[in-house]
Amino acid sequence: MALRQFGNRKALALVGLIGGVLLIALLVFLREGPAHNETSSQPLHLTVIEVQPMPFKLTARGFGITRPVQTWQAVANVAGRVVHRHPELNSGTLLPAGTLLLALDPGRYQLAIAETEAELASLAAEQAKLAAEAQNTRHLIQLERERLALSEGELSRIERLLKTGAVSRSRLDEQLRATLSQRQLVQSLDNQLSLLPSRQQYLDAQIQRANTRMEQGQQDLQDTRFIAPYDLRVRAVEVEEHQYAGLGQPLFLADGIEQAEIEAQVPLTMLRRLMSAVSKPDNSQEPALDITEKFEFLAIQSEVQLTGFPAVRWPATVSRVASGLDPGTRSGRVVVTVDQPYSLVQLPERPALQRDMHVQVNFAADSPTSMLAVPSSALHQGEVYILGEDNLLQRRPVEVAFEQNGLAVIESGLAAGELLITDDPVPAITGMKVEPHRNEDLEKHLQRRALGIAQ
Repeated sequence: MALRQFGNRKALALVGLIGGVLLIALLVFLREGPAHNETSSQPLHLTVIEVQPMPFKLTARGFGITRPVQTWQAVANVAGRVVHRHPELNSGTLLPAGTLLLALDPGRYQLAIAETEAELASLAAEQAKLAAEAQNTRHLIQLERERLALSEGELSRIERLLKTGAVSRSRLDEQLRATLSQRQLVQSLDNQLSLLPSRQQYLDAQIQRANTRMEQGQQDLQDTRFIAPYDLRVRAVEVEEHQYAGLGQPLFLADGIEQAEIEAQVPLTMLRRLMSAVSKPDNSQEPALDITEKFEFLAIQSEVQLTGFPAVRWPATVSRVASGLDPGTRSGRVVVTVDQPYSLVQLPERPALQRDMHVQVNFAADSPTSMLAVPSSALHQGEVYILGEDNLLQRRPVEVAFEQNGLAVIESGLAAGELLITDDPVPAITGMKVEPHRNEDLEKHLQRRALGIAQ
């Protein structure tokens, strides 16, 4: 009985398996073939451009805060009471060069100068007296030497007479004493004359010391007056008229308005491209210590733009690259200078370029070589679509050097003369038929954009 049940189950399984195979065969036989789409064989109408090297203007930008090139922190080098303060010496006021801004009481310094002048006059009189004394001493020496010559002659005559017995010994002794006395007088005058140069040196030292005090007094007197050395804008005033100003006390703070500078923080990738475009050939054997010897800063076109106001701009020049990187952003620091930042003021539409304004600095330099550039929109995840043989679409991987102003500069993967598809067909299947339409206007537009010409 058990054997019969086992044989029935086996027969049922075999029948089910055969029925399943027959059902699958029937479905395969009766299925419909894929519908043939007549439109899929029609070529796609796509826009193409010819890839060509083109002149390129490399650009970079950075942000920074404006500051004046010259700042004057007026400090009292001498103490005194404020006797004059310019009526317009207030924060924000523009004052021209040569304006007397502040004056301290000059009385004590004028008295010191007058005292020194009197001392110099006294020393000059001493010098005149010493010169007259020297001249008189020389005359006396001349006379006394003549008397000494006469006395020595008389002594010689008496000595000859003593030998003949014509004069006494006492007469000889008397003449000898007179001669010795005359010699002593001449020697005394010689000693007195030899001391005159040291006295003259002492007077010269006294006069030099007095002249030093005179110069110091004149400098102190000059330091009582604060005259604007250049056109400036007053930032802060810390003293009032009739107030006593102590030595070293800050008086006011002013900024020059002839030049302003900005230390722009520029990303290193942009800065590296910009510097490579203006680098000078290194023909010297020794490394250049000054960075200006390596780069032609004058070849960089720069412009300062007020943040939030694109139409407010000032022309600028690159003056230097500051040492090191910005500690916060790790970017390069390029310093630009703006001449006459107040000359283009048209209030309220155009303000002056004042201290602490946040600005954007734009840089541009011509690339030394032409570059293959395509629209950034033609890139599709590292690939471009090109028109191959028989007008068939091909996908090509490319390496992009950098992107700028809506253009992608191709480092490798494309060659000059190839036709690039600028549209984005969906789906983009390799080998699909394309009916190309070359857009020469777009090619010219790309060339203008590569040169930074506004559209």
